Amino acid sequence: MNKTVLVRNLVLGGKRPAICVPVVAEDPAALDASLSLLKTAPFDLAEFRADHLAGLYAGGSLAEDYAALLERALQKLRTTLGDRPLLFTVRTVPEGGKADLSYPDYERLLLQAAASGLVDLIDLELFTADEQAAWLTEKLHRLGIKVVGSSHEFTHTPPREEMLGRLLRMQDAGMDITKLAVMPVCRQDVIRLLSVACEMADEKADRPFVAISMGPMGNISRISGSLTGSAFTFASAGRSSAPGQIPADEMRQILSALTSP
Repeated sequence: MNKTVLVRNLVLGGKRPAICVPVVAEDPAALDASLSLLKTAPFDLAEFRADHLAGLYAGGSLAEDYAALLERALQKLRTTLGDRPLLFTVRTVPEGGKADLSYPDYERLLLQAAASGLVDLIDLELFTADEQAAWLTEKLHRLGIKVVGSSHEFTHTPPREEMLGRLLRMQDAGMDITKLAVMPVCRQDVIRLLSVACEMADEKADRPFVAISMGPMGNISRISGSLTGSAFTFASAGRSSAPGQIPADEMRQILSALTSP
């Protein structure tokens, strides 16, 4: 069974985890500054955290000119990235992000990004989409987009079966890559997350997945993908998008050392 996904020229799910760097910016000037840092950073794909971009939405609704603002930002990203893949993410408040949007507006924003032809992957939150998860995944597929399903817990690490269940729900919904990020409160939480990742890799996953234990305590999960099976890891090039992200240049050195013959 093929557990890899090809995005442009990047194979996700291979022996060495890919490095994904987040782009976090509130305005065009900050976006330009973030993109300038990418020119010297070692990475394989970038994630645009659109929920940080001021002007896309206000008062819980999309702004009237959100489509034009989004298009300008994505054009800049595409020009900078060249042929490297771009992951588009709108992280909602319940999942630890900035976007306070109704589900219809959340869906509209994802579909607008997909229709632009400028992004390659789109993050789809499992619990935000809920019963619409499989339908929206198929809709994005029809637009030529690979879907990264996601679920986040910023206060604790759920029980083992719940973590497995979330990853499998995303898999059953047809998402191309599944992702779980949780917060440890003790080292046993980190070990439990790593154990879930190993079970996914050895027995349950039929596609790439990502399993992250956040914060400094969980840093081992960000570098151990070649052992546990995580397809990519997040590393910072400037501002980070989640607690515990390691700078991209350090991450490249660590992964090279861990996966060298």
